[in-house]
Amino acid sequence: MTPNAKPDKDFPYWLLVIIAVGLFLFYKIWADPLYSGVLQTLSAGIVTTLLVTLVSYSGACVLGLGLAVAGMSRFIVLRQAARFYIEIMRGIPIIVLLLYVAFVGAPAMVAAINWVSGPLGFDPVRARDFPLLYRAIFALILAYSAFLAEIFRAGLQAVDKGQIEAAQALGLTGWQRFRHIVFPQAFRMILPPLGNDFVAMVKDSSLVAVLGVGDVAQLGKVTAAGNFRYFETYNVVALIYLTMTITLSLLMRRLEVHLRGKDQR
Repeated sequence: MTPNAKPDKDFPYWLLVIIAVGLFLFYKIWADPLYSGVLQTLSAGIVTTLLVTLVSYSGACVLGLGLAVAGMSRFIVLRQAARFYIEIMRGIPIIVLLLYVAFVGAPAMVAAINWVSGPLGFDPVRARDFPLLYRAIFALILAYSAFLAEIFRAGLQAVDKGQIEAAQALGLTGWQRFRHIVFPQAFRMILPPLGNDFVAMVKDSSLVAVLGVGDVAQLGKVTAAGNFRYFETYNVVALIYLTMTITLSLLMRRLEVHLRGKDQR
């Protein structure tokens, strides 16, 4: 190897540093009664955080893919409707959308349901029967689907048109071309930005705390307000989110390497 040559792959010293610092911090938390008590309290919100993240992201992926396909449709009405939705949702801050869906959209939907079901003899639905957790998930789906739609659109348009034409010449239907030719190639190309948005969803899930949903951020706020130990409490909150986001980032990178290896075989 020449002096100016660079190694093919850098050794992840940064990861070793993160692991060492993380283990040290978790040891300090375990050894300190105050920190360990805060961690025990906040651990109840980890399940809620992961639930909100997984359900919201899955729903946003499905809706975003549908919007991307609609935006590439040969029908102008579908294209214009998809673009209208995407531009509106991308222009509204997520926290504003959360509040709007929770306190405007949900009551309006309940009123519409009662208006339709009332003449049919059904009991009226109350707005409080629509949990804030579901309202928060619905708002995150609406917000992130617009961003994911652009990622899917870019990936779908990047697939070589010659392969699509070849598949069409072989007699494959539109759905078969999409399933076997277009989407597998597009997915490999858009996996990095999809992974970035998934990690971002973990962090943005903390916004549901404004609705009182008992995630890590909300429990941290309540705990700090009760013990007045803001420094210690938010240290633990930050460490929990860092642990989740860094772990997910490493898993996504591992998946990218795995898929890249399969393509090179």
